[in-house]
Amino acid sequence: MTESAGTDVFSGKTAVITGASAGIGAGFARHAAATGMRLVLADIAEERLTALADELSAAGAEVEAVRTDVSDPASVEQLAERTVARFGSVDMLINNAGIMAMGWSWDIPAERWDAMLRINIGGYVNGLRAFVPRMLAQGTPGWILQVSSIGGLFPSPLMAPYSVTKFGTLALAESLHYELAMRQAPIQVSVVLPDSVQSDIFTAAKRGEGTLPEAQQFNDALQQRSETIGITADEHAHRVFEQVAAGRYWVTPQPEAIDQGVVPRAEMIRARATPVLDLPS
Repeated sequence: MTESAGTDVFSGKTAVITGASAGIGAGFARHAAATGMRLVLADIAEERLTALADELSAAGAEVEAVRTDVSDPASVEQLAERTVARFGSVDMLINNAGIMAMGWSWDIPAERWDAMLRINIGGYVNGLRAFVPRMLAQGTPGWILQVSSIGGLFPSPLMAPYSVTKFGTLALAESLHYELAMRQAPIQVSVVLPDSVQSDIFTAAKRGEGTLPEAQQFNDALQQRSETIGITADEHAHRVFEQVAAGRYWVTPQPEAIDQGVVPRAEMIRARATPVLDLPS
């Protein structure tokens, strides 16, 4: 892979990536390795994580794979300790680990709601609590990428937990950005807003949601959209790293859907208009 001008700023730096074993996270890992970064890969899926780490190591990357439950503060603290023990510092944190739940918001089991909140929000908080103090103590330039979604801008039916957590990621990222600015810390915060990226997230969600016809139909529509207009995880990572290297806070690897929807949404709010359902075709 030929890297774009500007991304060489990442060469030799250490990146920690959660949810790294598949999908968007694996794309980040492969691209970070291509830029010459040292990698700490975290995921609860240990077998897949080890396979990816072996693949990247065989290609010449310096990689540490750490089985991590991001919903457990102690597990994430151990991840930070392993990172420093192996590489001495951390330069980039990519908070990416997340899961999906689909169905009527009142029918989704309490334990599934709880898991979404613990992983998609709590996991990001745990990442910040473990790594930001270390990055501040280093006093060196760094990057924190908070992976949200266009679902963090546009709420969706039948996937309320996902919408809730991705909206929460936006708030967490912006608050963090302000706080680091108050500290005059040399750490760039970027919020990543992917649209459809080819992965197994909808397949995984479908396996866990029973037989609710409406949710399955909606899931299938999203999966088809991902397969037809979605970009690969590797291309997604390439676009993200280019924009992060350029210093962007709002990282939009597929800006079309955002550009088409954000102004009408703002106008709806300004006009106090009742939201209108717009399902994927």
